[in-house]
Amino acid sequence: MNKYKEQFLKIGLGVIVGALVFIISINFFTTQQASLLGLIALLVALWTNEGLPLGVVSLLPIVLFPAFSILSTKETSINYSHPIIYLFLGGFMLAIAVEKTNLHTWISDKMFAIFPSTPRGIIFSLTITAGLLSSILSNTTTTLLLMSIALFLSEDVRLKMRFALAIAYGATVGGILTPIGTPPNLILLGVMQDKGMEAIPFLQWVMMVAPLVFVMFFVVASLLSVGVKDIQVNLVRNNHSLDESQKKVFFLLSGLVLLLLVNAPLKPYWSGLGLSEAGILLGVGLLLFAPPFKILDWEGDKAKVPYKIMFLFGAGFSIAKAFGATGLADEFASFLIVITELPPMMIILSVALLITFTTEITSNTALISIMLPVMYSVCEQTGISTTLFMMVATVCASYAFMLPIATAPNAIAMSSGVVSIKSMARYGIVLNLVGIALIVVIAEFFWSGIL
Repeated sequence: MNKYKEQFLKIGLGVIVGALVFIISINFFTTQQASLLGLIALLVALWTNEGLPLGVVSLLPIVLFPAFSILSTKETSINYSHPIIYLFLGGFMLAIAVEKTNLHTWISDKMFAIFPSTPRGIIFSLTITAGLLSSILSNTTTTLLLMSIALFLSEDVRLKMRFALAIAYGATVGGILTPIGTPPNLILLGVMQDKGMEAIPFLQWVMMVAPLVFVMFFVVASLLSVGVKDIQVNLVRNNHSLDESQKKVFFLLSGLVLLLLVNAPLKPYWSGLGLSEAGILLGVGLLLFAPPFKILDWEGDKAKVPYKIMFLFGAGFSIAKAFGATGLADEFASFLIVITELPPMMIILSVALLITFTTEITSNTALISIMLPVMYSVCEQTGISTTLFMMVATVCASYAFMLPIATAPNAIAMSSGVVSIKSMARYGIVLNLVGIALIVVIAEFFWSGIL
């Protein structure tokens, strides 16, 4: 009975938060716009306090948006079949195959072999391994796969905590490296597609973001390595070769990366193949069910697909659509135009600070879904670089290092039982500030000449 009472209280709290936001917003916006803000507050509250399952909350816009005359059922539900969602579905299938064949253990062994078997070496190897895997797989999946390995590398509680955070933070940073690495990146591509903007090619994205990501890898590992010099650890490596199923998955992953690189235009030298990246990812994922690969079985493996994350994407795209349809994006933009009078670097800093610390207390998917249409409207009204500032906002939405509710890798690290909120917040605030400083410099002196 207590369990049901607790759930009712959480749902009730979400409703109260939504009602309060509506009451406050009605003084500044139209009834329709205030209703949208109230519903978003309700969704964010339920996502945060887990009053209802993630997938259930993510489907609520299909019911609530038509009920409050924000979008029709068709206009809302069509966002749950966005091409970006199928791109991620293909990624999920690959992640399931990697886990099923234990290919991740072989990849981890190869990464560990590069670094010395010291606490500092292991922290660096875990950070980079998690980061590189997360650039092509879900950061949630990557964290889950590596966490079970890392917790058995040492019996020392201090090392366990640092190993867990190295994986969580590495996966978070690594997700920034590619367009498919994390949900905010995919939402940016979806919004750009909807607005008729030229998408950032896969290879160009990687080249732009790589300096930021690899410096952050170094910062994360160096920060977590402070105070571990005198701790002893014995690391046992498994130098086994790939079995047949692992070779098949590795072949597909390698072929996927090569095809994505060849498909990406590199102007003015190469126009690319012109293939849909969503189609490529989904196609490779479907190959896993067919001979000669036959790694996945539909009846046995379909339940492993995290459909709730796909529904979360749909909710995010629905929120972005509603912001534009109700005119709320333009209203918010008018409030934010004041910062455009600042020098470009100060505008970037303001955006980075706003997004980075807001994403700590809410879903980065929901946040970026709200902010990207706003950023687009601000840029359109003022003539400043739309792609640049949307890119800064998207990357900063992944800067969630302080709290377990901020992102799935943090929550997984916390669930391991070796990480305290105090420790996560202490390391996280440093990483947030360093990350903001880095992106301001890179955006001002590197991206501004490209985007």
